[in-house]
Amino acid sequence: MGYRIAIFLLLFATWAVFSAKFDAFHLGLGALSSLIVTWLSQDLLFRDRDKGLSARLSEAMRFIGYAFWLLWEIVLSNVHVFKLAMTKQGEEEMSPRVVKLKTKLKSDFAKFVYANSITLTPGTITIQINGNEYLVHAISEMVEKDLKSGEVERRVAAVFEPEAIS
Repeated sequence: MGYRIAIFLLLFATWAVFSAKFDAFHLGLGALSSLIVTWLSQDLLFRDRDKGLSARLSEAMRFIGYAFWLLWEIVLSNVHVFKLAMTKQGEEEMSPRVVKLKTKLKSDFAKFVYANSITLTPGTITIQINGNEYLVHAISEMVEKDLKSGEVERRVAAVFEPEAIS
């Protein structure tokens, strides 16, 4: 029951912040929407309910650090794709390919974050996920090498599955 309350409060707080309207109508609509979404998604969020509050907060802090790292990687990838598009050398380096990656991530949510982190990074798109195997389109050999280095997977594991990091 406690996790449902946590989900509701999280959703309602998000509603209040993004709507920035604090009158009775908007807060009531936010509360109603948050209740409905909590009821519909109660088995989707926080599946591993045995984690305590301190473990959740620790995970949230690690995720914030990951988000800043990912933003920096997105900036670097934008620069790389810009170089590929705007220079003669870039034309020579550009060699699109499909890369097959295998992950050691266990939880569906960690795999979801991993796939979306790849897709958010310019020059890459996660095409397909089959179990632990990902097909990713990469715009150049350098991007392929970055993907195969496993840095994104290690960072995602550090947030959601720190016990699995070897």
